[in-house]
Amino acid sequence: MPAMETVQLSIANTNYAKALEETLKRNGTWEVRCVELPDPRIDGVLVVDSEAFDRLPSSLPNPERVVLITRNDPAHLSLAWEAGIVSVVFENDPINTAVLAILAARLRLNELRKGSSHPDQPTPGRPPGPPKARGR
Repeated sequence: MPAMETVQLSIANTNYAKALEETLKRNGTWEVRCVELPDPRIDGVLVVDSEAFDRLPSSLPNPERVVLITRNDPAHLSLAWEAGIVSVVFENDPINTAVLAILAARLRLNELRKGSSHPDQPTPGRPPGPPKARGR
């Protein structure tokens, strides 16, 4: 039996977080951890809302594995883009949309594990170098 994939959830909206946690656990292949702030050193997918995202380090390792749950606000979307995050789900999107984004992040993470000889290499289509500091 393959090892369970870890998903760290840091979402202040408890109803949304609980629904997402239950959906992921129903699949049976996820170890879901609800956390105040995800630990980027732990392998797996990080699912964060805007508040948790603002508290993460500005030079987040492997931002491709992060799923941001946020409002449709150009400022938040710009910060996510600058940080290298490619999976954004809006707060009013259905849970299944978030699950699809998590699956996509897991696939990207698996690709990084298999093929990247340089994990610090910038994501294609993203500017090289560390992202700008976040803040509102």
